[in-house]
Amino acid sequence: MNSKRSNIALQNGTSDYRVLELLSQNFPNIAAASTEIINLEAIMNLPKGTEHFVADIHGEYEAFLHILKNASGNIRRKVAELYGTSMRENEIRNLCSLIYYPEKKLEYIKAVEEDLNDFYNITLHQLVKICQTVSSKYTRSKVRKALPKEFSYIIEELLHESPLENNKQGYFNRIIETIISTGRADDFIIQICNLIQRLSIDQLHVLGDIYDRGPGAHIIMDKLCNYHHFDIQWGNHDALWMGAAAGNDCCIANVLRISLRYANLNTLEDGYGINMVPLATFAMETYADDPCKEFIPKISEEETDYNGKTIRLIAQMHKAISVIQFKLEAALIDKHPEWHMQDRKQLEFIDLENKVFVWEGKTYEMTECSFPTIDPKNPYQLTHEEADLVEKLHRSFRICDRLKHHIQCLLSHGCLYGIFNSNLLFHASIPLNADGTLKDVEIQGKKYQGRALLEKLGQMMRAALSNSKNAKEKDFAIDYYWYIWCGPDSPLFDKSKMATFERYFLKDKATHQEEKGYYYKLRDNEEVCDRILDAFDVTGPHRHIINGHVPVRAAKGENPIKANGKLMVIDGGFAKAYHNTTGIAGYTLVYHSRGFQLVQHEPFTSAEEAVKNGTDIVSTTQIVEMSSQRMMVRDTDKGEELQGQIEELQNLLYAYQQGYIQERPENKQPG
Repeated sequence: MNSKRSNIALQNGTSDYRVLELLSQNFPNIAAASTEIINLEAIMNLPKGTEHFVADIHGEYEAFLHILKNASGNIRRKVAELYGTSMRENEIRNLCSLIYYPEKKLEYIKAVEEDLNDFYNITLHQLVKICQTVSSKYTRSKVRKALPKEFSYIIEELLHESPLENNKQGYFNRIIETIISTGRADDFIIQICNLIQRLSIDQLHVLGDIYDRGPGAHIIMDKLCNYHHFDIQWGNHDALWMGAAAGNDCCIANVLRISLRYANLNTLEDGYGINMVPLATFAMETYADDPCKEFIPKISEEETDYNGKTIRLIAQMHKAISVIQFKLEAALIDKHPEWHMQDRKQLEFIDLENKVFVWEGKTYEMTECSFPTIDPKNPYQLTHEEADLVEKLHRSFRICDRLKHHIQCLLSHGCLYGIFNSNLLFHASIPLNADGTLKDVEIQGKKYQGRALLEKLGQMMRAALSNSKNAKEKDFAIDYYWYIWCGPDSPLFDKSKMATFERYFLKDKATHQEEKGYYYKLRDNEEVCDRILDAFDVTGPHRHIINGHVPVRAAKGENPIKANGKLMVIDGGFAKAYHNTTGIAGYTLVYHSRGFQLVQHEPFTSAEEAVKNGTDIVSTTQIVEMSSQRMMVRDTDKGEELQGQIEELQNLLYAYQQGYIQERPENKQPG
């Protein structure tokens, strides 16, 4: 390094001269660098944006989309704060309903409203005021980037002017009047309502399990793929669908089995165009005389439009794919003996003649014993028809462009864990030993634990879906998706076994038990949580673990806040299948500038009810952790990033002032 460059480092920190030269291309003189420093310092002193954490959505798209629209009840609270003393309760409900569903609500209002111009005038003033409130913690630049292009100039003018200021009152009111007189009121209302929704959530964290059980995982993914700021920590059900998209036949069979178990064919057929006709045809022929009682879908008559004949067909398809699944899994277990999952090969222990299951010298009564495709001499051999069916299903998953798009979205916005503002996010668990230390998990002869384990698995999951030329590595990665789904040492499973066969076929409920790993037994121990946080280099006086996966039995008094506040479990049961277990219908954890609040949701009726009657998700809020001092951008990860930029700009400023780098006019490019 020459003397000039040494002087910069000696005088003002650690900047590399080459970095300053690059920086000078964007900030070519003292004025430009100073302006940017002032701008960044101002941003650092704004309140932090509001983060929303959700987990285990499980295809319940209506409830999930509504929570995005109402910002977990935050928009309702803002409206009540602004208009609680000047508007009736039903008027507040209807205004909120308009913000959530502007297109549909406007249709309803226009059908009954006698004086539309008066409605437009009042409503536009109200919406502008609400938008001013929700945008107040952001810079003008950030708000400007969120504005709809069609009305960006008008909205920006309205947001930063007040109708109460004498000099601007006529100006403000005239803008509103002209919007109405030119027939643009509907379009403007729709755009500003969507803007209010967008500004109410700064960042969305999805802690896994978007897929399975509910009817609209594809609709949720469509929304997320176009959402402004989000991240995903993959869950076990997401991994299962990723494995299916990668071509793992065991994952494909599991995806189909679970969809049929909950009579959820919408995502498969309507969402991804998976051709179910070959499976239906095979099932009807193979199980024509089988009642398939254990395979009747887990859904009440009130929750389905299917008639009895269709339910019977779904049960037949359910059994057919389950038997195929057990055969495919046995082949994968034999291929990878290092996974130590031989106990999951159970078809060979069925005594077809006596219709019992014999395991380790003990005989178990079976719920049923009709297996027309199982050869006692070779129980895991697929029949010709089954093999042909597997090939067709495999092709159907592999050629679906919409599924590929959604999986790519999961890859580009997701990982197995995330660290945000001193919060460690993951879906399920971190494998532990009995003493709470991190457990070694062996993968291809090498041991991994904690952060290294999740990073290794994440790398493999990406490799399976990449265009890697290393065929052996990619083949193993595709296979491993199934282990991630149900392997004992998988951080997305972490149980002794997945007792699928036992739950279907063995009457003894003791065989159905799945012993949870030590993480679930020790997660209420603050010392164990601290050890995990240390292993992931999570620092700060208020650091937390946030995860889902295991439904919190709120109705039975279970507390989602554990380990003296170090751990928050936010699986409150979005899926209808879990409502009886949890007693509620989901959680949202909200982290704003004042601290953490846990929002507990009651079941959602429907978007139609919300539009027609102004109904909302009934939510109750529990204060988890509040701070006496408001958290600013300076105190966040973003603030740390901005501080680094400020320091580099200060070094650039010093270099300009000392003559080490020559200033240029802003419109002149370097030669």
